Amino acid sequence: MKRHGLHIGIERTKARFYISMVIVGKLDHHDYEVITPMFDDALKGLDERIVDVFIDASELEGFSARALWDDFKLGIAHRHQFRRIAFYGRHDWQDYAARIANWFTSGEVKYFADADAARAWLNESDTKSDGE
Repeated sequence: MKRHGLHIGIERTKARFYISMVIVGKLDHHDYEVITPMFDDALKGLDERIVDVFIDASELEGFSARALWDDFKLGIAHRHQFRRIAFYGRHDWQDYAARIANWFTSGEVKYFADADAARAWLNESDTKSDGE
């Protein structure tokens, strides 16, 4: 039996949210039926890019076609609320996925092969103005 699971943590520090996710196995539509309401509730009413996300996808094996569509819709719905999304993984396709995700969010999405480097990048102060 293959492992499959999803762990989501949401923290708030002053006006900034930090979301951490650990994904194991292959995501499907049913996973997004859980993820989507959690994101929607946590981010309700936020108008600024004040959310940082750390995604540990080092054990992610892929997505079903419907899950890819669900992921796209979730990203579009909250595209203006993300400051930075650090995508930690171990596969070239994950790097490409992070690059494509940059097209659909107003924040920065970056792939990392090292979890510590990903977390360090998220913890850097936001020196860019919202117009950049």
